[in-house]
Amino acid sequence: MFDRLEIRVLPPGPRFAAQLRFWVNGEDVLEETVGEGGRGPYAADALPTGRPSPLRATGEARRLELGEPDCTGGCCGFLTVVVQRFGEIVQWSDWEVPWTAHTAAPHPPPELHFDASRYDAEVARAEADRWWQVHP
Repeated sequence: MFDRLEIRVLPPGPRFAAQLRFWVNGEDVLEETVGEGGRGPYAADALPTGRPSPLRATGEARRLELGEPDCTGGCCGFLTVVVQRFGEIVQWSDWEVPWTAHTAAPHPPPELHFDASRYDAEVARAEADRWWQVHP
């Protein structure tokens, strides 16, 4: 059984530019890990124009920043995960969870496994949907 990933772009607000949030199996990963008020990566950084998204999975393991608590990552640390493709499976593992006042002790999410073709399709969909991009 594979996990299900959904990438959502939240509209720009008074405090932040458009940002990403990641839902796995219907749960907001950032909110579940660092509590309300956390911020995902900026959409412009995670879904750049003219080059592949760092969310794309390859055979080379790489650490991705998925968000930070409302007190900022510089204070309490960032929510990060290692993403890597193993054939037809994309794995998220080796979580680093920020230490915040909202949690007595950080509890990383479990290792996650996604069907690679469905994962690629979700990243491609998020890359193509640029509704959030402000055009001068």
